[in-house]
Amino acid sequence: QVQLVESGGGLVQSGGSLRLSCAASGVIFRIDSMGWYRQVPGKERDMVAIVSGSGEPDYSDSVKGRFAISRDSAKDTVDLQMDNLKPEDTGVYSCYATHVGLSYWGQGTQVTVSS
Repeated sequence: QVQLVESGGGLVQSGGSLRLSCAASGVIFRIDSMGWYRQVPGKERDMVAIVSGSGEPDYSDSVKGRFAISRDSAKDTVDLQMDNLKPEDTGVYSCYATHVGLSYWGQGTQVTVSS
C-alpha cells in the first residue's frame, strides 16, 4: 500500500512563500499522477497542481504564475513551491497520487496566509 508523507506548510504573511514536499513509500510499480489538492472548511477538495504520468503539469487558474510543482519520478516525490501567497490560498493541502489504478492521499498539512 502506498503511503504519502507531507512536510512543509505553516503560517506566512500575504506575499510570502512556502514549500510543500511529499514522499511516497510502498510503491511497487510506477506512480502515475502525483500532485496537490486543497480543502477549506465547508468546501470540496480542489486540485491545486498535478503532474501527469507523462510529466505534464496542470494548475488551477487561481495559482498559475505563483505556484510551481516539481516531481522526481525516480524518488517518488513531489514538491510545491508557493510564492506570492494570498489569504485565499489558506487551507489544508493534501498530497495525491495514483498507483495501479488506485488513488492515495496524504494526511494533509495546514497552510495559513495572514493578510
